[in-house]
Amino acid sequence: MLLLRLKESRAGLLSGAAPFAGTETLEPDIEATQTNARGSRTAQNTQTQTQSIWEQSSHPVALVFHLLFRTGAIAIYLFGKLFTERNTFIFIICVLLLSFDFWTVKNVTGRLLVGLRWWNDIQPDGTNAWVFESRDPSRPVNPMDSRIFWISLYATLVIWLFLAFFTIFEPTWLIIVAIAITLNMANVVGYTQCDKDAKKKWATGFAARAATNPNMFGRLFSAGIGRFFG
Repeated sequence: MLLLRLKESRAGLLSGAAPFAGTETLEPDIEATQTNARGSRTAQNTQTQTQSIWEQSSHPVALVFHLLFRTGAIAIYLFGKLFTERNTFIFIICVLLLSFDFWTVKNVTGRLLVGLRWWNDIQPDGTNAWVFESRDPSRPVNPMDSRIFWISLYATLVIWLFLAFFTIFEPTWLIIVAIAITLNMANVVGYTQCDKDAKKKWATGFAARAATNPNMFGRLFSAGIGRFFG
């Protein structure tokens, strides 16, 4: 009699349990996790695309002045006659804007936007020597700041070289264009050489650290593989 009651109780418990589907698994849903991660990255990319360049910039004030003086000089040169017939006034404004742009890019915006700075040091024998400064490699620059800095640096020089073809027989405007090309060329050459020097220093420092730490490549490789596979 007791054995019969135990069998009936066991049958009742099994009948009240929820059915178990053969396709279910107790492991985490990896595909759902990956889908959520991809959705999160997509949302972040969408949010970044909707932001203006000033919101994405780490130094929006420096970025404004970096673009203000150079675009202002070009605008005054092209459209100054619409507001005044005094060529001397246009000449002075353009030269001032070009000078402000050269000094700002060389001493301020280059250091803030791309972490680079250059200047010429006069040696005791009277010769000039290039001196370069670069940021710590562990402090990466803002991609938006870097992109706008380099594009505007080269694009401005190309614009002034293009305008030079239309001022060959106009001495007043040719002087403005010559000053603009000279100042912009100095910054282009200076920052190009400074960027090459910085990359050379970073590569040399990386090789020195790798030589003193043989496990460094293994950790970097493992970190890269882990980042690749998420």
